[in-house]
Amino acid sequence: MSGKSGKKREEGAARAVPRAYGRLTRHERDTIQRMLERGASCREIARELGRSPSTVSAEVASHRFVTAPKARRGERVDAGTDLSAACPRLAAWPRCCNGCGRYRALGCKRRPHVFYDARAAQLCADSVLVSSRRGIDADEPAAAAARLEAIRDCLRRGCRPSRWRRATAGPVDLSPSTIYRWVSAGYDGMTNMELRRKVGYRPRKRAAGRAATRHSARRSHAAFLALGEDACAAAWEMDTVEGAREDSACLLTLLHRPSRLQLALPLGGKTAGCVADALGDIREVLGADGMGRVFRAVLTDNGAEFSDEAAIAALLGEGPGETRLFYCDPGRSDQKGACERNHVEIRKLLPKGSGLRFDRLAPADLALAMSHVNSEPRGALRLRDARARLQGDARGGRGGAAGRLRCVGRAARRPRPDAGTHREGARREGRCPAGLA
Repeated sequence: MSGKSGKKREEGAARAVPRAYGRLTRHERDTIQRMLERGASCREIARELGRSPSTVSAEVASHRFVTAPKARRGERVDAGTDLSAACPRLAAWPRCCNGCGRYRALGCKRRPHVFYDARAAQLCADSVLVSSRRGIDADEPAAAAARLEAIRDCLRRGCRPSRWRRATAGPVDLSPSTIYRWVSAGYDGMTNMELRRKVGYRPRKRAAGRAATRHSARRSHAAFLALGEDACAAAWEMDTVEGAREDSACLLTLLHRPSRLQLALPLGGKTAGCVADALGDIREVLGADGMGRVFRAVLTDNGAEFSDEAAIAALLGEGPGETRLFYCDPGRSDQKGACERNHVEIRKLLPKGSGLRFDRLAPADLALAMSHVNSEPRGALRLRDARARLQGDARGGRGGAAGRLRCVGRAARRPRPDAGTHREGARREGRCPAGLA
């Protein structure tokens, strides 16, 4: 007898589907609804899903929604609500009108009509999950109070959330997104006015839509991704930064993805000709060979200032049969997100509209500002700054373009017999890019 029972247990264990606890997915809820329409029992549905019958029963009872009468349409019926007086089918399994002889209860005069709907059940479960994550999850009130006090201290000192864990030596063991959420929720009297990035933002005004710059298919973002993961990670991102509304001048920025080093050049105007002139100045400093070795792939947006793709590609050292210049998809500035995020650091020093006018920005001031930007520790670089990362990659023989940029920069600074004062003149005239000088 014991042998037979042991054999049955082994067979049952073989049929059982081992699985860890997890929430029901949308696919599983669709299966429940489909099998309810076929009149399947609770245990049949549970075997199909590999779940406990109590899980299926609780899911159906908790996510029933009224479809009639019209005044109550969409109302969720609580699992403990007794609807046996309306219909015997609602007193026991399936406790809903799914699978009733009348299709979707058409012609049934009993009220209410209650159905299990997979889509509405998923939305309801997601909302419960989101609401359960609000607030401060702390077992000990003293630990939560210590975290809030440490966050307030860091806010008073003007530290960035990505550096708070190291600055507090442990109390703020939270992600930056959690810290931003706590501040925005107003815990312990904190407000967004204490965050200098959020204070600096203004309401965005919707400008009239402009047509995207036309470019050849070989310069698309899909072609850029086809270069491979290593080539994309070592690429440069190019963009412009505008000043006040009255300014005609702007900045051309080039960001090196691996090191987060950003170069900035002043432009007399936001035109394709000014961009070509600025890149020509870099080419004059690095030389044709150095330009080709450093800028192997450049990703930019579809602005009108980058419309002359032939001139820009030639200045980047693009040879026959190769492509170095690529464009983001229209309206997808997030495809060069590192450059966009780094512009926030520039805005801290050169606020838009309220800081130094770009028309009056001296090359020495721009070089000083970019020196501060490239010296700021970054969370993506393990709290190292861009210059330290660039120098470390050059010394270790890593980083590809980072090491070549270092070598080319040293070669460009060697005294040349035909240009004794060329470098100083380039700095005074603003032709030497801030970050290389």
